[in-house]
Amino acid sequence: MSPVLHSQASEPAVETRFLGVMRRGRGWRLTGRGWALVALVFLAGLLGFLLGIHPFLAVQAPVRADVLVVEGWAADYAIKAAAREFEQGGYATVYVTGGPMERGAPLSEYRTYAALGAAVLDYFGAPTNHTQAVPAPKVRRDRTYASALALRDWMEAQDESPTALNVLTIGPHARRSRLLYEKAFAGTCRIGVIPIEPQEYDPDRWWAYSAGVRTVMSETVAYFYARVFFRFSSDRRPENKSGAGSGEPTP
Repeated sequence: MSPVLHSQASEPAVETRFLGVMRRGRGWRLTGRGWALVALVFLAGLLGFLLGIHPFLAVQAPVRADVLVVEGWAADYAIKAAAREFEQGGYATVYVTGGPMERGAPLSEYRTYAALGAAVLDYFGAPTNHTQAVPAPKVRRDRTYASALALRDWMEAQDESPTALNVLTIGPHARRSRLLYEKAFAGTCRIGVIPIEPQEYDPDRWWAYSAGVRTVMSETVAYFYARVFFRFSSDRRPENKSGAGSGEPTP
């Protein structure tokens, strides 16, 4: 008997497409060139994030205004910069915002970041007759928004209606602060923002410092939350309950 010849299944023809990025044998898959392109796109995106996220968050966008608002939880160097800004910017009034202090309050004469910030501002030369501390209630979350609402309500109670104000804060907190103040004031006045460069790390190489990584990453997530998930209401009142968590410098 003649031997039985077993035919072997022939391999499917290899077809490449998209300039050699994809190939099809038994199914479509990336070629070596395709994987190299994926790696290149990933690295380009990472580089863009590293170089661009800090300037994006620390937006510099002041407006012509008679009112300066200082976030009282800010570091002393930022409060000192606020005193200079008040003197050089021709403001009529400076308001200092902030909720209850979360550390050291029993040993201090100041109970809120607003009061502490106003005292530090006075120490650095801002005239006390032009400075007003506006404390915010203690809340579990959305502390910047609670401070903005407290300031808006205080101004309404005093029959004050500024057409514009500038919020002074630290670096990457700026874009979120502007957004939250815009929502709290609901279009009744223009909101500008003045970021003070952080001294805890080099903003151009923030990823090389633990403080930079913590600050930038937390502010990125917080801004994304505020922009996408947070439901704003000009009539909203934050829940007035105690809660844990250190909100500074990302309240």
